[in-house]
Amino acid sequence: MNIPQELKYTKDHEWIRIDGDVATIGVTDFAQHELGDIVFVDINAIGKELNAGDVFGTVEAVKTVSDLFLPVAGTITEINAGLESAPEKVNTDPYGDGWMVKMTIKDAGEIASLLDADAYSNLVA
Repeated sequence: MNIPQELKYTKDHEWIRIDGDVATIGVTDFAQHELGDIVFVDINAIGKELNAGDVFGTVEAVKTVSDLFLPVAGTITEINAGLESAPEKVNTDPYGDGWMVKMTIKDAGEIASLLDADAYSNLVA
């Protein structure tokens, strides 16, 4: 299972990559594997200011629908439009082309509450 060291993680299996005050968010390799073949990603949160833990969309697999939870508070600034026509990118490249949203972080201090790669690896072991 792929768990990149440079990312932070949530207990709900989202990852977050921080670049200044912009964060890119997606679901982990573990999550996409557990969900199975992803057929639809529904995110309608662009421009919305949300709190950590708020639902920002859903991902639909062949057998289930799962909520997506925001790791930190902030405003969604971009949605990965490529997932509309190719949601399977979440399965094939969850940390690359399968990213879900970009956001502006409201409080960088919240990042400290997220899991590092080792802690996430222990969570899913």
